[in-house]
Formats: sequence, structure tokens, C-alpha cells
Amino acid sequence: MDGSVAQKLLFKLLQPSSRIFSSVEILSEYQKVLNRDFDYSGSEITYILEKILSFVTLIKPVAKVNVVKENPDDNKIIECALASSSEYVITYDKHLLNLKEFQGIKIATPEEFLRVI
Repeated sequence: MDGSVAQKLLFKLLQPSSRIFSSVEILSEYQKVLNRDFDYSGSEITYILEKILSFVTLIKPVAKVNVVKENPDDNKIIECALASSSEYVITYDKHLLNLKEFQGIKIATPEEFLRVI
């Protein structure tokens, strides 16, 4: 995602009318990715997660789903979206994008999302 798309997306998402949801399971995976793929130190990861937690609402999914067959780990994203009654999942993950929609929740790239709002 280029800087201008990221800026526009963040501006839209941080409006009072928008809410961003995550779960402990999603943040745990994010923590692993930051360490494994980006080689952030423990203190850097803690700092990043603290910043995320300042604007994200944590959700505890109540129902398990098995809809992302190609990558079952991605099901946690759908579970969070269902538990939070989200309208959108915004992602670049190809397995989630292949779904396009699940139980009324639209799945879109940041660029697609910006075009429709």
C-alpha cells in the first residue's frame, strides 16, 4: 500500500463514526509476524501493540468458523468481524479477498474500500 492510500485510509478509519476491531488472537499473530518477518525487537513490538490498542476495540469471538479453507488461520479474522457485526474486512490477504463477502460482511482491499465510502 502506498503512503497516500495508507494516509487516506487511516483518516477515514479514525473518524468518530468508524470503529476498528481486533481480537487477542489476531494481535498475537500480528506480534509473531512483526518479529518473524520484520525482525522487530520485543520492546518495538510492545510499542507498536500499545499504539494499536489505543484505537482498536478488542472483541472476543464467540463462534468458530471454517470458511477460509486455503488458510484456516484467516478464519480468526472472519470470527472477529462476525462478533463485532462489522460491515467490512479491509485486507490484502488473498484468501480473505477470494471470499468477497461473508454473511453480509464485505471483504475489500484498502483501495476498494476507499472507492465505496
